[in-house]
Amino acid sequence: MKILLIYPYPLFDRSQEEDIKAVPIGLYSVAAVLRENHYDVEVLNWYKIHKTPQQIIDVLIKKRPDIIGFSILNANRLAGLEISRIAKKINPDVKIVFGGVAATFLWKHFLTHFPEVDFVVIGEGEYSFLNLVRLIEKNNYKKLKNIKGIAFRKKNRAIKTATPELISDLDQLPIPAKYFTYQHVTSSRGCPGRCTFCASPKLWRHRIRFRSAEHFVTELEILNEKGVNFFFFSDDAFTIDKKRVIAICKQILTRGLKIVWVAISRADYVNEEILYWMRKAGCIQISYGVESGSEKIRDILGKNLKTDAVKRAFALTHRYGILPRAYFIYGCPGETRETIEDTIRLIKEIKPLICIFYILEIYPGTALYSEYQKRFNATDDVWLKEIESICYFETDANLSQ
Repeated sequence: MKILLIYPYPLFDRSQEEDIKAVPIGLYSVAAVLRENHYDVEVLNWYKIHKTPQQIIDVLIKKRPDIIGFSILNANRLAGLEISRIAKKINPDVKIVFGGVAATFLWKHFLTHFPEVDFVVIGEGEYSFLNLVRLIEKNNYKKLKNIKGIAFRKKNRAIKTATPELISDLDQLPIPAKYFTYQHVTSSRGCPGRCTFCASPKLWRHRIRFRSAEHFVTELEILNEKGVNFFFFSDDAFTIDKKRVIAICKQILTRGLKIVWVAISRADYVNEEILYWMRKAGCIQISYGVESGSEKIRDILGKNLKTDAVKRAFALTHRYGILPRAYFIYGCPGETRETIEDTIRLIKEIKPLICIFYILEIYPGTALYSEYQKRFNATDDVWLKEIESICYFETDANLSQ
């Protein structure tokens, strides 16, 4: 049985940034579990393949997959559907499975409106997808309801099965680096935050789970032996457990890994000790979600982050020779000319290496999306439009410019 796991291209070129080019590590993790169970599986990064569309047809004809799984974000969902239709034309019997954050929160939408989608894997997908593959292989669809964490169509109705427990010990998962080469790694899953614009809290059920320092650094070591010496640590909250981060840094040094890496952190999760060890172990850049120069705006966004903590984090990060980047969001509830000026003043004071600005956007799975649906009596049918997101300012009459 041949399985392809595909990361599709985004709808608009503006999304082709560093944050969206890399295949989500979850796709490699799903693939590693399949490999451990002796399945023939490939991971394809197709975020640019629409530049050469004939290649889609050529690859699908050549590889003749029995199952195609897609990692679906809002930005690439339409491409996933387009590729699925092409695959079904080539082989009507191929099974199409959507997974990922957008599929998790829009499972009913996909199964209701798009017949090319056969199944959806909801949430953490490694074992749900493995169990689904086993049933497809045996052509035993009567037992679909017994698989936790999936959705499917029965008598033209979208049905979701029971929710599985989250994987309690992430060290029990196979290390994808045994089979694949990549730079995008994560040492944990989840975030304890409550940011209204982020789907992570709901996706991971407001929990955070950690891999051990040994398990994570073994992954880095395997990849380093393959020639990878630059890594992006993409944990939502990498620095939340300081003892564990220091243990990771010491393991990197003890094993003699000559690597450099970048990470993401909350500004109030760093101190001098952790920055010392991170720099010593090869960290060259930390990206902080500052969001706004106004504490009022950050509170509205559920960020719960004080301006003094931001200033301290950037000062310390500079001091220890790590380049700090800052993420900002504008067009937020309560945004005014004064709050924008607060942001400009803060930027001048903290002196980030780079500022990345985003318009506040609304996505499924977020508190903002739930609020949007209530205010406008909106349904998921809004995603039938050719859009990547809903811009918040379009929903708030108080934001006029």
